[in-house]
Parts: sequence; C-alpha cells; structure tokens
Amino acid sequence: MKGFLSTSIHDIMREANTSKGGLYNHFKSKDEIFSAVLSEARKVWREKNLAGLEQIENPVEKVKKLLENYRDRYLKDTETFPGGCIFVTLSVELDDQRPDFSRELNEGFVRLKAMIRRFLDQGKENGELRGEVNTEAVTEMIFSGMLGASVIYGTGKFFASLDQCINSLIDYLESLRP
Repeated sequence: MKGFLSTSIHDIMREANTSKGGLYNHFKSKDEIFSAVLSEARKVWREKNLAGLEQIENPVEKVKKLLENYRDRYLKDTETFPGGCIFVTLSVELDDQRPDFSRELNEGFVRLKAMIRRFLDQGKENGELRGEVNTEAVTEMIFSGMLGASVIYGTGKFFASLDQCINSLIDYLESLRP
C-alpha cells in the first residue's frame, strides 16, 4: 500500500480501471481525488465508529461503545482499510510535505476529542464518573490510546495486541467510576 505522496495518477487510473480522460472527467487534480477519498473515509469512519451510540443513554457507555467500534468495526475491517486507520497514516505522512492536508486531517482529530470530552463531562455530571476525575486528561489518554492502538495494530496486524490496547482503555474508564 502506497501513501498519498508516492501514489501517481497512473497508479490511481490502474486501480480505478479507468483512462486518463475518464479520471479527469471527474477530478481536476490528484488533490481533488484526495479530498474525495478523505470525504468518503470520514463517512465510513462515522458509520463504523458511531454505530449504536445513539441507542445508549449513559455517556460513559457511549465512550466504551466508541472504543469497541473503533477496534471491532473499524480497525479490524481489513477489507475497507487494509493499512489501519487512514487518518493516522496520512497525518504522519503528510505533516511535513503537505501541511494543508495535515491540518484538514487534524480537524477530525479535534472533533473526535471534543466528542469524547463531551461524553466524559456528561458522565461526570450524571455521576457515572467520580467527581475528582479530570475529564480533559482522561480525554487525552483515551484519544492517545486510540492512536497508539492504531499504530501498534497497523505495524503487525495482531488482533491480540489491538484487543489488549482497547481493553486497557475500557478497563481504565471503568476504574474511574464511583
């Protein structure tokens, strides 16, 4: 699997089984293709990771479900994203070479952290978490753990390592209950 920078228009045409004219009939540039792929990847991420959250009443349980979905429905889905989390992979690749794209990817990370923090704050207000819990710090730990799990899983594709990472985050979250 190639990254964005090392993928040529010819590579894209071959994988899409189309001609140059067919490709440029839909997209003006490789950057426009990137934007379309990123948009679709966001849609898939939301479908897989947010599945079932709306049916859960307790905010802390929503965070747990998000973590489970991230592991079971997203990272373990090797057909859709065989390289692991496309956002983590691209953000590392594009940081120095394409800071504009890297900033766009970071916006998604910021939104994810805000959602986790919102759930944790609501859980603290509802009494699901102890009063002294620092939800900002817990948010950073969960977010960092998700990224770390993605990287660890991406390098070896070992389900056991991925399960251990995500289960540790869930266990930590459980330890914060009153």
